[in-house]
Amino acid sequence: MTGINWEKEVISRKEDLLADLFDLLRINSVKDIAHKSAEAPVGPGPAKALATFLEIAARDGFVTKNIENVAGHLEYGEGEEVLGVLGHVDVVPTGDGWDTHPFEPVIKEGRLYARGSSDDKGPTMAAYYAIKIIKELGLPISKKVRLIVGTDEESSWYCMERYQANEKMPDFGFSPDAQFPIINGEKGIATFKIRSSYVPGDGGDATLSTFQSGLASNMVPGDAVAVISLTAVSEDEVALAFQEYLDAHQLKGAVEKTADGLQLTVIGKAAHSQNPKAGVNAATHLANFLCRFAFDPSGERYLSLIQKYLHNDTEGKLLGIDHKDDVMGELTSSANMFGYKTGEDSMIAVNVRYPKGTDAEQIAEQMRETLPEYTDIVTEEGVKEPHYVPVTDELVRTLLDVYKDHTGEEGQGKTIGGGTYGRLFEKGVAYGALFPGREDVMHQANEYMYVDDIFKSAAIYADAIYRLIK
Repeated sequence: MTGINWEKEVISRKEDLLADLFDLLRINSVKDIAHKSAEAPVGPGPAKALATFLEIAARDGFVTKNIENVAGHLEYGEGEEVLGVLGHVDVVPTGDGWDTHPFEPVIKEGRLYARGSSDDKGPTMAAYYAIKIIKELGLPISKKVRLIVGTDEESSWYCMERYQANEKMPDFGFSPDAQFPIINGEKGIATFKIRSSYVPGDGGDATLSTFQSGLASNMVPGDAVAVISLTAVSEDEVALAFQEYLDAHQLKGAVEKTADGLQLTVIGKAAHSQNPKAGVNAATHLANFLCRFAFDPSGERYLSLIQKYLHNDTEGKLLGIDHKDDVMGELTSSANMFGYKTGEDSMIAVNVRYPKGTDAEQIAEQMRETLPEYTDIVTEEGVKEPHYVPVTDELVRTLLDVYKDHTGEEGQGKTIGGGTYGRLFEKGVAYGALFPGREDVMHQANEYMYVDDIFKSAAIYADAIYRLIK
């Protein structure tokens, strides 16, 4: 190590760290385009979270800069070369299933529960305190460090688009938005919308009135709701078959008679779509169940498409887009957004994480070849290409050395399906803050981060940042 007891320095500031983090976690910073304004381009919550973070930094004597209320930074040090640390203060929607209020942080059994505790307010605050410690110790340095904070990481990265349009990016860096020991490879990310027109017509056992599921394009949907109008099958028959299906697949759900028809709800398990196997897709399960009945022409097409091409497949094999790279691993695919209503065009959004050797255009073309002719494939904006930094790079080696010094464990390079700000640098990686063996609860109900892990990651970040800028 450097001779400085970084853990001791963090612990001496732990009460302040937690107080600042709690203030940040209390802000509902989910993207809110419905209430956007010139002062809040991605919604009032993200803008407030950014302002709060910059106010904390200004309070501690840092020079800060706010870029169009969507991004900002603080900078410390001197020299021509700049190390960048990129975090974000926006969060994904909360969804259902929380045991505590998602924006009222609480510590229980050593865990800090709140939306954003692990993704990414907790790690970003840990990185901030790392820089604060270096500043307060007055250590000699030869480079600058700049902590950049975004507010649209969970969606379109509009924040970084505006930041890069106004500011020169640092020369190299890392994002505290993934896991330790290091993420030096990130798969490409693209979302494809499968659209189809409504086809009028009756017939079958039932009519599909609505089918809705999904909170965000990068989340495996944890619940799904369909409303059906029965014509040739009884409510009791549907309810009995539905309960049998739920029991057989260890799912929860409900059947309710409404003014619009029979409403069926499936509760699965939400997860980050970088690892769709960690979730249970409620929407594809609901469609899979409903396919045992005959539906009206348009409803039949929609449900059968989900069952045939999207259910129980996280590698894109059913869509004909599966691909594997020896270094970056396999492509993953997850259908995350669903929208169907009688008389209107329908939509399914499929989020794909792909390694080197393929690209979004090729994937879209393969989907067109596989799916029925009545579908239209649209690639959403914001495609991110695969990113990789060799393990032999000095940045990677230094960060792995720091990790080993603090944990006693050898670290290896790793590729993930997630996309972090680390890919914004040619020489950029993701570094923490989820430790090996810890449960990944990002994007899930009851998101939490161990308090000790917040402190431990802050110590690691302080040591790493100092070694990189001294």
